[in-house]
Formats: sequence, structure tokens, C-alpha cells
Amino acid sequence: MTYTIITPKAVQKQLDALPNDVYDRLAVRIQQLAEEPRPDGVVKMKGTDNEYRIRIGDYRVRYEIDDKGLLILLLQCKHRKNVYRK
Repeated sequence: MTYTIITPKAVQKQLDALPNDVYDRLAVRIQQLAEEPRPDGVVKMKGTDNEYRIRIGDYRVRYEIDDKGLLILLLQCKHRKNVYRK
């Protein structure tokens, strides 16, 4: 089963603002989520039903998984010091 990854405009802006080497690493890991939405090292976020986080160096990718619709919605891709701020 391959999931479809949805990248909202706000998240795409966050990705575009990253340095190229960081962007390349994040892009590879995000594409791997389509095949394995819950890879080793994934953390389920407390207080939510289907929100997860993966760690890529000093950056975090927060996303939601819709298993019925085979969708992954990216919520944030930011440095670890900024990702949990509202």
C-alpha cells in the first residue's frame, strides 16, 4: 500500500526556506513515508489520535496519517526548537 503525501502551501514554504543539504535529507525521508508511514523511530504525539513525528537530525517532521484514505498530511517541517510552538 502506497500512501499519498499531501504538502500544504504553508509546509512547502517551510521546506523551501531550509538549507539545501537539510532539504535533500528531509525530502528523502518524507518520500519514504509513502511506503512506511510509521518507520522506526517514529513518535506518536500525545493528545492526538493520528499525529506522528519523525526526527531527522535537528529537524522534526510532524504529520497525520489517514489509514482509510491512504493519506499522509504534513503539518510542520521545522527545526526542533521551533516545531512545538503554537
